Amino acid sequence: MRTLTSFLFTGEITFAAPAETTGVNQPVAEIVTFRLVDDADVSTFLDAATGMHPFLKSTGAMIARTLSRDEDGLWTDHIVWKSMTAAKEAADAMMTQPEAEPFMALIAPDGVQMRHAHIRLQQE
Repeated sequence: MRTLTSFLFTGEITFAAPAETTGVNQPVAEIVTFRLVDDADVSTFLDAATGMHPFLKSTGAMIARTLSRDEDGLWTDHIVWKSMTAAKEAADAMMTQPEAEPFMALIAPDGVQMRHAHIRLQQE
């Protein structure tokens, strides 16, 4: 049994099952980091990112999405999927979606990094 001690924390903590007991339905984080092409307009990019929402929702497997940018201009697109299979299928399918074209056209192709990781701890 795990015990957590906290003096200030009043929220709920959820731990995922250990990796050896997880199945294909364990939530997965898709983390993509990238930079925009030179002279890309941030508002135009955010509109294009918003335009991806209908496709992402249509998969029936997206749980949540966060898009952020740090002070150095590195963007992170963080999507939580219901499973690894769903994450990889959506990533493949996205490349054929017409609504992905404006979004992808504003991302500099050099330096894009995508990875998938099973979620081990989630706090809300």
